[in-house]
Amino acid sequence: MKYAYFPGCSADSTARDMHVSTLAVAKALGIELVEPKGWTCCGATAGHQTDRFLSVALPAASLVKVQDDNLDMVVSCAACYNRMKVANHEIQKSDEMRRSVADALGRDYDGSVRVKHFLEILLEDIGTEKITERMKHSLGGLKVACYYGCLLVRPNDVTKFDDPENPTSLDRLVTALGGKELEWPHKVECCGGGLSMSRTDVVVSLTDSILEMAKASGAQCIVVGCPMCQINLDMRQLDIRKQMGKSYDMPIVYITQLLGLCLGVPAAQLGFEKLMIPASDVIECVESAG
Repeated sequence: MKYAYFPGCSADSTARDMHVSTLAVAKALGIELVEPKGWTCCGATAGHQTDRFLSVALPAASLVKVQDDNLDMVVSCAACYNRMKVANHEIQKSDEMRRSVADALGRDYDGSVRVKHFLEILLEDIGTEKITERMKHSLGGLKVACYYGCLLVRPNDVTKFDDPENPTSLDRLVTALGGKELEWPHKVECCGGGLSMSRTDVVVSLTDSILEMAKASGAQCIVVGCPMCQINLDMRQLDIRKQMGKSYDMPIVYITQLLGLCLGVPAAQLGFEKLMIPASDVIECVESAG
């Protein structure tokens, strides 16, 4: 299986762990990922909040490169995934937007490149049966709170990926890996991703609520598919401890990190050292499980 892989701007910085674990899992499962030459920033929340046209033209600049290669695009970052899907949607529904984007890019793009989150590739193209056949370890009953955030499943008419209020895709994969998914009400609550730098007070409050509910539900870790969610839920635990006196000590890990462990990829190759809240107990649980 071969896909165009859009790493996104955070792949070599704040989400290096997401990037390296995605590449490791892809290699272990025989998935070929080809990085488009000359890809550019998708604009993320900054472009979306600034200018509607810009928020479409920026991702379209990378999508048109993938169109030339006649490949589907796979994305691990939920924010990049969302912007790519929105760009396709806007271009397909509006001739005016398509013409404006074509003028900016110097060529036409029709919005036809299929965009998938890496989780979709795992569940739909590979399948849990093939994944379990290649497992070296299981999650050993690890209690996992699956957190989807805002951008992976919303808006539903654009992403068309899972239920926007009660998604289960992460849960299904966690179960297949031998973990215990948890029923908890905050799986799609906003963590304040777009306010990470401008309103940290709001982010601290939102992440505290999510972490508190995960802890109350018995979670041993929270699994995510979005770098903004990961860094908020991970890093802000230090602020919560300082400002509120609460210590959750909750590891926030990417689904690719958990899957990588189950496939026998050494923890040192999955970016665990980047976490603010260590995941040593999670790693030990998986590596000691049959």
